[in-house]
Amino acid sequence: MEALSYSPSPSPCPIPSPRPSRRVVCLPTRCPRSCRVMRAIASSSSAGVDQGTTMKNKGCNGVDFKDPDWKPKFQKDFESRFDLPHIRDVFPNASPIPSTFCLRMRTPTEDFAGGYPSDEKWHGYINNNDRVLLKVIRYSSPTSAGAECIDPDCTWVEQWVHRAGPREEIYFQPEEVKAAIVTCGGLCPGLNDVIRHIVITLEIYGVKKIVGIPFGYRGFSNEGLTEMPLSRKVVQNIHLSGGSLLGVSRGGPPISDIVDNMEKREINMLFVLGGNGTHAGANAIHNECRKRGLKVAVVGVPKTIDNDILLMDKTFGFDTAVEEAQRAINSAYIEAHSAYHGIGVVKLMGRSSGFIAMHASLASGQIDICLIPEVPFDLHGPHGVLRHLKYLIEMKGSAVVCVAEGAGQDFLEKTNAKDASGNIVLSDIGVHVQQETKKYFKEIGIPADIKYIDPTYMIRACRANASDGILCTVLGQNAVHGAFAGYSGITVGICNTHYVYFPIPEVISYPRAVDPNSRMWHRCLTSTGQPDFI
Repeated sequence: MEALSYSPSPSPCPIPSPRPSRRVVCLPTRCPRSCRVMRAIASSSSAGVDQGTTMKNKGCNGVDFKDPDWKPKFQKDFESRFDLPHIRDVFPNASPIPSTFCLRMRTPTEDFAGGYPSDEKWHGYINNNDRVLLKVIRYSSPTSAGAECIDPDCTWVEQWVHRAGPREEIYFQPEEVKAAIVTCGGLCPGLNDVIRHIVITLEIYGVKKIVGIPFGYRGFSNEGLTEMPLSRKVVQNIHLSGGSLLGVSRGGPPISDIVDNMEKREINMLFVLGGNGTHAGANAIHNECRKRGLKVAVVGVPKTIDNDILLMDKTFGFDTAVEEAQRAINSAYIEAHSAYHGIGVVKLMGRSSGFIAMHASLASGQIDICLIPEVPFDLHGPHGVLRHLKYLIEMKGSAVVCVAEGAGQDFLEKTNAKDASGNIVLSDIGVHVQQETKKYFKEIGIPADIKYIDPTYMIRACRANASDGILCTVLGQNAVHGAFAGYSGITVGICNTHYVYFPIPEVISYPRAVDPNSRMWHRCLTSTGQPDFI
């Protein structure tokens, strides 16, 4: 279904990097880092003087830096873009009521639909004007490691986003709410944890009608898939196992059909757990509800094991994936270390970003080569991966390679096939590295014992660890707080250790990627000791 498929915006970056090992990943116009790197490249290249001058005067985000008032204009534009859609945008006369969420005077057996009686103010609410600083480092130079500069002088510009949490006033009567939860895409550790705490928090507000939509967006159209009633009793122990209580699937029916079905079922709160494509669908549902004048809150919870959602510290499932990846890496290390000229190859998840591979390599301390999609590499040649493997075998007697699934796709035959979410089906880089390594060592006459491990589905299906369990708990709670506060077309995430709300379009523009000039990637290179493979 095209409406639910995610397709990154085409890159506007016209200037190639002169040093491929520090390749610039050209991204759409809202990426200040790409602007900064391109300007530096253009300004330092004799062939790109005119282009560099143009980019210095006007960034790829459209800001005219010759305008003395560019900074307040940029801040105003940022504030406008990150303003949260609200029920009052469509229903200006919507009247708030006192929140039914109050942990003081809470008696589970009583029903306080009109608000909890208390003579004192409860100081557990978030003010609507509370903000969280998006970026906390003030870079002094565009050449600083990981610098994200807006203009050539690396001017400090404050960028604030909305703080998440319960509000003192809400815009839905709990007894009139029918809330639905849907999980889309692939499996991810923590899905059940988020479902559990959405249900528990809804019940604390006083909601009686909570349902789960089975098997993603497909559950809105398939007559054979009936909604699942949910309650604290149903979800009490679901976090003790992996997977999703509701099931998952990719794709789904047209947006208009989904909203038709929501109207038929009288659903006025929808919680969507999924990645970029799923959030694109959630935003389309939000827009369609607005178009029809429906008082519906659509709130997303970002779910991607790859950790590739923009602007967020991390997404749930990522910590668990890195932890579980250690088992595969350790197995590969033991196999390689125990064999004569042993080489272990581990393929980890990461379609367009190498966060899992990078963090797993750092955490294990057993990786000699880490290959990610953001950093190009050659397998063959004097500076290629295979030549370095030969060096490692001669020096250490064994080696372990960690490769992200999206790395090195240029070496493989393109299938042009897409899955139901619109993602290109990737060829197996892990198998390719294994086969090319066997062939190379056979050609040079050095015996080598290569073992290949792909733990992908084992990692996806496992239970969330403690760190992800906490993250899922707070994300689920804040998703409900956001919906009751009247916000729609938003998603919840963690930013600089604080929980915040983002308008969905701002986090699905393109996938977040590892910055090859970041301190974290430099730390990984220091840990592995690998050279540039280009």
